[in-house]
Amino acid sequence: MADEQLELRWEPRPGDWGDALRAVTPIYRWSPWFATAMATFGAVLVVLGTPLPGFFGIGCGLVIGLLPMLDVYLSFRRNPVAAATVTATVDESSMRMMTIDGTAYTDLRWSTLGGWLETNRSFVLRTDQANSLLPVPNRAFGAQEERRRFRELLERQVGPEKQLVR
Repeated sequence: MADEQLELRWEPRPGDWGDALRAVTPIYRWSPWFATAMATFGAVLVVLGTPLPGFFGIGCGLVIGLLPMLDVYLSFRRNPVAAATVTATVDESSMRMMTIDGTAYTDLRWSTLGGWLETNRSFVLRTDQANSLLPVPNRAFGAQEERRRFRELLERQVGPEKQLVR
């Protein structure tokens, strides 16, 4: 991809943030499992004839399962730039991103990345400086070939994919 640029464009969604958080933060990754276990034990208690603790367990399971999703959704909605359409130009030195309305601009140099991870929905980039996450969703790429080129560029400039657990 020497001297070639990738042009990306996407409309961020709360699910992009959730995907990034699940990829790197254990509480977001494991909460659906804890919620399922709690609700299952609660259901067993209801079947065994102790409805009060059983319904409490089911309620706790619902809260454990819904709170992380609600947190991501509310954080996304509160951020004034979060939903703005993003365009990005990617080359050997950096990824330059700008919102369509011009409210935000970032020049992300590859040397500032602490790592990256590919999920089913996106690439999650982690910066060293602010310990922040940047999801680049698969829908930003026009074709599978662009995704492959982006992955190869990350491997060349940042290193191999690795777990980004906080």
